Amino acid sequence: MQQVPVSLWTLVAGIVVTAISIWIGQNHTLMPVQASLQAPLVDGFFNVMFTIAIALFLVVEGTIVVFLIQFRRRPGDDTDGVPIEGNLPLEVFWTAIPTVIVLLLGIYSVDVFNRMGGFDPAGHPHSAAHVAQMPGTALAATLSDTSQATTAPSIAPTIGIGASPQTLNKPADLVVDVKGMQYAWLFNYPDSGITSGELHIPVGADVQLNLSAQDVIHSFWVPNFRLKQDALPGIPTELRFVATKPGTYPVVCAELCGGYHGSMRTQVIVHTPEEYNSWRTENQIAQKENLNQVVAVNPADLSTSEFLAPHTHNMGISAATLESVVMSH
Repeated sequence: MQQVPVSLWTLVAGIVVTAISIWIGQNHTLMPVQASLQAPLVDGFFNVMFTIAIALFLVVEGTIVVFLIQFRRRPGDDTDGVPIEGNLPLEVFWTAIPTVIVLLLGIYSVDVFNRMGGFDPAGHPHSAAHVAQMPGTALAATLSDTSQATTAPSIAPTIGIGASPQTLNKPADLVVDVKGMQYAWLFNYPDSGITSGELHIPVGADVQLNLSAQDVIHSFWVPNFRLKQDALPGIPTELRFVATKPGTYPVVCAELCGGYHGSMRTQVIVHTPEEYNSWRTENQIAQKENLNQVVAVNPADLSTSEFLAPHTHNMGISAATLESVVMSH
């Protein structure tokens, strides 16, 4: 019986490994549902890395299994193994291939980062009038009736993931000021005066988050958007994105910020433009009513937690979270 050449076995093994790794790399369920325009860019890069990782795993582990079987010690064989000093071509091969892979992945990652606006050097003005400056968009038409925007002066360029090259130097549809504090997120809408403990945005809108931190470093992470940006004390950062799927998605602090770091969670609610306009109107009315109630009471007679308690529901903050924030300060 003629023996099958090793080169043929190697070719067959390479075809099988390639097919398996590509199929698994493109059909896994490791990532949450995509909900932003930027998510497919990140997922595409992740799928490539995962495909390469599967291929390397199969090659390395498959080789180990084959060698364990092929070169196992037979019963009664007490001889020494073949003395092999080294193999220069093999050493070059397994050094050069990973080097090329890492370089290509690095170039790919830079391209993805640039397409997501990570290399935007110009920064964006933190203006509350951005919505009114977007004529012709459905969102601008929806929000213009109730907009009370006032223009704020531009500040120094921020760091973070900003506008993509396609939206560079264009104002965002919606600007939200986000403040991280131990252990909650607060969202302020300059164009309407609404303050909330949840992020509410319309689907399809170009949203700009101006991030800051009151105490320590926090990290604003929305897994479904595939976006994460640090909130730094004293240093403005920015996150700009477009949500593509209505729904409710978790917001997590991804930077260890203290003893209650694990409870620093909230959610981003992506509305249709009509739903967002209704939410905006309702909250403007509710906050005016709460303000009138607070004015009727002498604030000097209330503790900090009692003073803020009427607002916790509208802000999406639980009483326990409010108490922990008050105690920490």
